[in-house]
Amino acid sequence: MTSSKLSKNDTPVVAILTGSPSDLPVVLKGRDVLDGLGIPSDVRVLSAHRTPHETAEYIAAAEKLGVEVFIACAGMAAHLAGVVAAHTTRPVIGVPIASGALQGVDALLATVQMPPGVPVATVGIDGAKNAAFLAARIVALTHPEVRQRLLDHLEDSKKRYDSPDPSTPGQAAT
Repeated sequence: MTSSKLSKNDTPVVAILTGSPSDLPVVLKGRDVLDGLGIPSDVRVLSAHRTPHETAEYIAAAEKLGVEVFIACAGMAAHLAGVVAAHTTRPVIGVPIASGALQGVDALLATVQMPPGVPVATVGIDGAKNAAFLAARIVALTHPEVRQRLLDHLEDSKKRYDSPDPSTPGQAAT
C-alpha cells in the first residue's frame, strides 16, 4: 500500500511496519496523517518473530528506495521496532499496540527500553497518529514543503480553540 506525493514516482519516504494484520486499524490512522501532509508512505505487515528475514530484507530495500524514517507498530513483546533499529541508522519510531492481557503496557515498556546504540523514539499506546506527525517533523528537516504543510496544519488545529462559539469542537461551554 503506497500513498502520497512528496518524492519522485511516489516512492515512500516513510515506511510503516506492523507485526500483525490485526494492528492495521490503528496503523492506518498514521498513514492517513502522512497522506494528509502529502508524504508518501508504504505500509507492510512484517513480523520480528514470524518473518525476520523478510523484515531485514525490506529494511535494506526501503533504504535504497529513499525511505527516511521507519515507524514500527507492535503489541505484546513488541520486538519489531528494535529489529528495525538494529538494521538501519535511519530514525525509528515505535508504536506500542494495545493487545493482550496488559493492553499495550508490555509493548510500551518493550519499545521504550532499547539497549544503548539501538535507539527507538516511542510514542504512546496506539499512537500511530503521533508517530506519523513525528516522522513528518523529521522529514521536514530536509523538505521545506513538508515543514510548511506542518505549519499550516498547526495553524488550522489552533482555530478550533480560537472560536468564541462554545459549540465549536474543543471549546468548553461557559
